[in-house]
Amino acid sequence: MTDPLLDLSRLEGVPSAVAAARAAADVVLRDRGARRVPAEVSARALLASARASAAMEGPEWDPGAVRLSTELIDLAEMIRSTPAQALARAHALLARGVVDDESLGRVPADDPTRLQGVLELLTAPTGAPALVVAAIAHAEVALLADTGGGHGVLARAVEHMVLVQSGVDPRAVLVVAEGHRAVGAAYAERLAAYATGTPTGVRDWILHCAQAVTHGAELSPLGGKRA
Repeated sequence: MTDPLLDLSRLEGVPSAVAAARAAADVVLRDRGARRVPAEVSARALLASARASAAMEGPEWDPGAVRLSTELIDLAEMIRSTPAQALARAHALLARGVVDDESLGRVPADDPTRLQGVLELLTAPTGAPALVVAAIAHAEVALLADTGGGHGVLARAVEHMVLVQSGVDPRAVLVVAEGHRAVGAAYAERLAAYATGTPTGVRDWILHCAQAVTHGAELSPLGGKRA
């Protein structure tokens, strides 16, 4: 059985970047088995990430991004087993007040095949690191439609859900979206390069996502490098 995500995880530079990102997350969550993280700390990190993500799309998405952040940990429990339901709920939270009520929970997709591919990607077994799964899911959701729909916010939330569900960030204390915002216009450029489907474009996107996790760890309210 083929495992395309595992193949992507072996692209040049990806293993070391993923290892570095995981190490940065583990520094924040040192002694994760015993360390208790107050709910308000997770809430503060999720709010910061939501605000950063919304700022990348436009102010109209801020209320929805904040709403979505309050359920992100619960949705993370569904994202690999029942992703269609998780995406529908996430879209309903995010898009309330921005799209018609009839459209809530219906993730717009220019190509329904791509949406089906996202669902299959999230449920398929793989030997790839969770960060690679999260990065590819992020890009695929972001590319479901050319404009509108808050796909960027939804995509970054899906990425974080995978990281939470997989145990990379089980307490949702990494401010990953800030890592995406920090690169400015390069975020869109790397996503466009991913969309070409070239090995270099895909590799560079995964490397960017790994760096976003590292940056998000540094900004964690648990103290990042100082933890």
